[in-house]
Amino acid sequence: MTTYRDRADAGRVLSDRLSALIGEPDVVVLGLVRGGVPVARVVAERLGAPLDVLVVRKLGMPWAREVAFGALGPGGVQVLNDLVAGRLSSDDIAQVSRQEQAELERRERLYRGGRAQLDLTGRTAVIVDDGLATGATARAAVEVARQLGAHRVVVAVPVGAQEAYELLSAEADQVICAQRPPDFGAVSVYYDDFHEVSDEEVTEALTATA
Repeated sequence: MTTYRDRADAGRVLSDRLSALIGEPDVVVLGLVRGGVPVARVVAERLGAPLDVLVVRKLGMPWAREVAFGALGPGGVQVLNDLVAGRLSSDDIAQVSRQEQAELERRERLYRGGRAQLDLTGRTAVIVDDGLATGATARAAVEVARQLGAHRVVVAVPVGAQEAYELLSAEADQVICAQRPPDFGAVSVYYDDFHEVSDEEVTEALTATA
């Protein structure tokens, strides 16, 4: 098992796996908010591609928020993990969805600011996160990217669970995962520094790469 010093270190390792995209026209790197943005910032810089953000909210079990039963994305996209969501009532799903939809809209307003709405028509969207656990968030991100017109969707993560990797490989055009440990555990285990990324860190990354 290899650990990363921080998300920037993970971005450097991941960008080496994406070197085939250097010089490719119409590539845009999308950091999943919030933890994927510092990784995506490094990837975008190394690929010489523009950086943007994709706001996707994980839907967590009411009694264990870290366990995802699905995810929400812009434009009303909802992806559910039927095996997990089946343990919840429709009221529970609706309540969590309402809460996360409000937060998604808040972050969209904050991060987009004066920026134009994301338009991926005809582009290669490289969706970057800091890790892949259940894959629910990344699945929603793939669907959002396709609805926004992307002609090719690549998901790139420094570390991920094998099951999530296989699930996502059936939906994205390509999945790049630098590590797939057999006993995955949690994403945080693979980082020395896994601090909670702030809104300010996201907006600073977007400003710096604009």
